[in-house]
Amino acid sequence: QVQLVESGGGLVQAGGSLRLSCVVSGTIFGINAMGWYRQAPGKQRELVAVISGGGSTNYADSVKGRFTISRDNAKTTVYLQMNSLKPEDTAVYYCNVHNIWNREYWGQGTQVTVSS
Repeated sequence: QVQLVESGGGLVQAGGSLRLSCVVSGTIFGINAMGWYRQAPGKQRELVAVISGGGSTNYADSVKGRFTISRDNAKTTVYLQMNSLKPEDTAVYYCNVHNIWNREYWGQGTQVTVSS
């Protein structure tokens, strides 16, 4: 059974940093894109950052220059380094993985809270 296990969330003051990790437990054949989404209370889930199978990255405008997505070569772990955090970054952060057949998998979410 495949699971995406996230960790690294927590409470941090504005200006601080957190590093989220997402480990793929089990086997996903043909992993392609890996990414992070977030959902704040009362808002829709939104894409934060994604890294393609070829290694190219894309970020939401709101996090460009502050967040960095990366993954290990085996594509079993994806990271999100978050610097210069702002209160508006407060949300539940979800890991997402797509395979080449466009099946997607989601993690259970990890809470990130940024205090002002």
